[in-house]
Amino acid sequence: MDLVHALRLDLSTSPHFVVSLVGAGGKTTALFRLARELLSTGIQRIFVTATTHLGLWQIPLADHHIIARDVSGLDALPSTGVILITGEVENDRTKPVNETVLNWLHEYSKGNSLPLLVEADGSRQKPLKAPAEHEPPIPEFTDIVVHVSGLSALNQPLAENVVHRAEKFSALTGLLPGAKITPGDLSKYLTHPSGALKNFPRTAKRVALLNQADTPELLSISGEMARELYGSYGSIIAGSLQTDELYQFEPTGAIVLAAGSSSRFGSPKQLLDWHGKSFVRHVTETALRSGLEPVVVVTGFRHAEIESHLQGLPVSIVHNAEFETGQSSSIKAGIKSLPSNIGSVIFLLADQPQIPVEVIRALRDSHTSERHSILAPLVLEEKRANPVLFDKVTFPDLLQLKGDIGGRGIFDKHKVSYMPWHDDILIFDVDTVEDYERLTGGE
Repeated sequence: MDLVHALRLDLSTSPHFVVSLVGAGGKTTALFRLARELLSTGIQRIFVTATTHLGLWQIPLADHHIIARDVSGLDALPSTGVILITGEVENDRTKPVNETVLNWLHEYSKGNSLPLLVEADGSRQKPLKAPAEHEPPIPEFTDIVVHVSGLSALNQPLAENVVHRAEKFSALTGLLPGAKITPGDLSKYLTHPSGALKNFPRTAKRVALLNQADTPELLSISGEMARELYGSYGSIIAGSLQTDELYQFEPTGAIVLAAGSSSRFGSPKQLLDWHGKSFVRHVTETALRSGLEPVVVVTGFRHAEIESHLQGLPVSIVHNAEFETGQSSSIKAGIKSLPSNIGSVIFLLADQPQIPVEVIRALRDSHTSERHSILAPLVLEEKRANPVLFDKVTFPDLLQLKGDIGGRGIFDKHKVSYMPWHDDILIFDVDTVEDYERLTGGE
């Protein structure tokens, strides 16, 4: 996955946005990689600037370098390429641009529908850093703030050669100097309002980029950290900026569709017994064991009775009073109940208690690396099965569904990807008494 997709940059409407990068362990690499990726999409020029010092070695990473003491030096900007605008060169580094130049660049890029990328922190090329009192200088008009951390610091002693301003990092996390930095210590720093979150503009989207995760072990650690960071960041990206292996961690929720009247079956299928529990409780517990969060159960027909079978489970229950209008109303009720930071959702049917945890986790993990718009299991090389994952990019179209139609109603609007699966149990559902007897095996 590239950074453009991992950051969910929407280039279809207007390619103007401001991305500021802070932290340590790969900011400059991320900055210029993002600039090059944007150029490859067809945008003619990308503006890059800095509210902090840049090393002279960074200048050749751009196609053009302009020193702007004031806005008079910006009257003849190049028409193509990555354009770096800085303050004057002093010794072995550039000065930050002043506020007048910064605001001019913002207005110019906005007026010409062009991206503006800002390096808004300095770290002296260390894997981690803690901010001084005046840091980081993030522009208030920033749309997305990306905090970069170098995971090469994990299991290293807390010292100045690993963490820029190690003493400050110690004060924020409680980690003693010389003690080894753990993932928990880094998560504590990343969620501290005076640490990694310092000076973030109130309206900016927050992204944590866990760089240098270049081993399976570090990728696994990144996934575990992501769950701790969800409350503080809208998205977590992990991997190595030196490769194309970037993974996007966002919360994947579950919507259990349990509102139907089961008219064909003759009684509520949600309440049928399987191994001592109702169908709806089996499906909901499977979603919880799969690590999906939040889990939303949409009820309708005989909702009070169905809800009673979910007592004690950490789920949200949404009653769809319009369930008789068809499945689309339940889909919309579920989508509307999701939190804003959700990245994708997996729909589960209440008449399929046999769906295993493994297939749900496989859908979620595949989406983490590829970010499919729609992802469904494919059984016997030709049959699409449930459950199906929908990325948040599809939510506006799901909310336009009408009548008795499910997610397949938007398959013509988004690319549908398929994940081969070995077990045809996924294509079985209970529509008749005979189906139920087959599922239970005569229990």
